[in-house]
Amino acid sequence: MPQEQYTHHRSTMPSSEGPQVYKVGIYGWRKRCLYFFVLLLMILILVNLAMTIWILKVMNFTIDGMGNLRITEKGLKLEGDSEFLQPLYAKEIQSRPGNALYFKSARNVTVNILNEQTKVLTQLITGPKAVEAYGKKFEVKTVSGKLLFSADSNEVVVGAERLRVLGAEGTVFPKSIETPNVRADPFKELRLESPTRSLVMEAPKGVEINAEAGNMEATCRTELRLESKDGEIKLDAAKIKLPRLPHGSYTPTGTRQKVFEICVCANGRLFLSQAGTGSTCQINTSVCL
Repeated sequence: MPQEQYTHHRSTMPSSEGPQVYKVGIYGWRKRCLYFFVLLLMILILVNLAMTIWILKVMNFTIDGMGNLRITEKGLKLEGDSEFLQPLYAKEIQSRPGNALYFKSARNVTVNILNEQTKVLTQLITGPKAVEAYGKKFEVKTVSGKLLFSADSNEVVVGAERLRVLGAEGTVFPKSIETPNVRADPFKELRLESPTRSLVMEAPKGVEINAEAGNMEATCRTELRLESKDGEIKLDAAKIKLPRLPHGSYTPTGTRQKVFEICVCANGRLFLSQAGTGSTCQINTSVCL
């Protein structure tokens, strides 16, 4: 309060000197520097604005998205070709209705299915030399859900009604094969062979070989053996020919050997009977009963 009163009295006192003028503001080189920085700032703002407009123009930014990328209610919509330099994570990738979806790569395309611990469960690799699939099971189904092909570590299942092999060399099975029916295409030959080993056909209820419109041949290099352990062997035909049977010759000075003749019953059963000067089939008719 005394200071305020002192200032008031001092201001009311008459002064013999003239009024003092104090300059307020920036003058000289400071003023020129200020104007230079303001001008430089305006230039930078204009350049920045021009670059922003140019980027928006080049990238084709719009309200709906950027370039070929559109933001919709269901997600992102990408039109045209796209190139991803880093991994792409998406819940669903689909093409536009009526258009195909293409994946192109200079080396390979890999699709991984991960679990919650980011461990790979299923993997599909399409490379320049092969297409590889890793997983516990591989299945191919129709649109209706019918199984066509299935493969796992235990077995391979073909669910189609017919399996066709179009290779010129046929099909090679290193081990056994189990099937209810082996049939060739119409007017085509069916050949079952083992070039260096044996060929075995087994079935608990019987094996049937049928040629409805052609011949059936069985050839071998050494012996052809037909054996029935508990049943019988039937040759049902109008004619049965054995053209290459050896012909014996009578030698009165030779050693006497046991000679048999083949007898046929009325029911078609064959049996051997020791040959004599005449037929001995009538003697052993008990075999036909």
